[in-house]
Amino acid sequence: MRKYRDEDFPAVIALWTETGLPLKPRGRDRRDKMETQAGEPNVLFLVAEENGTLTGTVVGTHDSRKGWINRLAVSPAHRNRGIAGRLVEEVERWLAQLGIEIIACLIEEENPISMQVFEKLGYKRHSDIIYFTKRKSEET
Repeated sequence: MRKYRDEDFPAVIALWTETGLPLKPRGRDRRDKMETQAGEPNVLFLVAEENGTLTGTVVGTHDSRKGWINRLAVSPAHRNRGIAGRLVEEVERWLAQLGIEIIACLIEEENPISMQVFEKLGYKRHSDIIYFTKRKSEET
């Protein structure tokens, strides 16, 4: 496990595509946007690697009150080996060091695999929360 590097971009996009994460290649998932995000002080962008192959990702962020886990993805060929758990644990450790005691994640309804992973890791599902967004464009 290590921090994201700019040269990881093609492999990260390939992994996210392979795992079915929604992508906005002309918006938030543009190379320059991801490079900027990875350098922000409130972001921990990690990748898991095995023998030079990128096998997983996670992006941890915070607003100083609540931590967020985003973009958790593990290659199907490398699942059920604890990679997702180790990525999440590292984000949790980082957030705990910052004194952040609430960690959340958003998962699309059509992604039961991620729901199972987070439930297994001790996260509680809240079906009483409704998610709203306001976007400059459909690409963001």
